[in-house]
Amino acid sequence: MIFLYIFIAILTFFGMEWVAWAMHKYVMHGFLWYLHKDHHQKEPGFFEKNDAFFLIFAIPSWQFIMWGLIYEIYWLVAIGAGIALYGMAYFIVHEVIIHQRFKWFTRSDNRYVRVIRWAHKMHHKHLQKEEGESFGMLIVDKKYWDKVAKDIERQSA
Repeated sequence: MIFLYIFIAILTFFGMEWVAWAMHKYVMHGFLWYLHKDHHQKEPGFFEKNDAFFLIFAIPSWQFIMWGLIYEIYWLVAIGAGIALYGMAYFIVHEVIIHQRFKWFTRSDNRYVRVIRWAHKMHHKHLQKEEGESFGMLIVDKKYWDKVAKDIERQSA
């Protein structure tokens, strides 16, 4: 039975990429732009209003885990764990690797890291909520892979 719960957690983790994409495109760049705006238009200070989205995603995770444990509905715990794992991945990829708010992995030349950084850079070239691109985090459009491949080819020539 434990393998079923692990499978549910992994499935939830990967499903969160599409949830995060939709939330980013339609909510963060939609009616909650006032919270996300300072992520595109930098203001002084370490914290951003955008950091409130941590709670928006953490609360359902906590609720699934809590209610699953209280009522012994362990597939709910697995869903909450999958959401929490995605949140940890988001923190590492978005805050540490892409924006380098924490200086832990500043010298990576990994191709995947270069691709996600480039895709995110293209997302941030749009300072307003309209006309955005690249709303995902872990799954990146092929055009960004192609761009980085051409950069690497040019550098090695």
